[in-house]
Amino acid sequence: MGYNLIRYGVKDESIAQNRMLVAKVFEALDATKPQSVRYLVLELENGEFIHLVSQDGLTGLDAFKAFSADHAARRSTPLARSPVKIVGNYRMLAGADAAVPA
Repeated sequence: MGYNLIRYGVKDESIAQNRMLVAKVFEALDATKPQSVRYLVLELENGEFIHLVSQDGLTGLDAFKAFSADHAARRSTPLARSPVKIVGNYRMLAGADAAVPA
């Protein structure tokens, strides 16, 4: 399974919208529970978002299509995508059910 790290900045006026659209993707994932998807989204203080994703099955979700539809218009910086390898992972997300609300 390959992973990609995707990083981009979001315009100040679009941060709440971007956060809400990401939350809808996670709601769809919770509802459909695709076993092949691994997905993590982080928001930095400066309005940047970082996605760590294995996209098998993610792009077919309607919520992800909605997130992607006007993504370029929300961004303040170009999207940077890099394939990555997870070298280590020690309980990083164990019990991390408290995502920031949209």
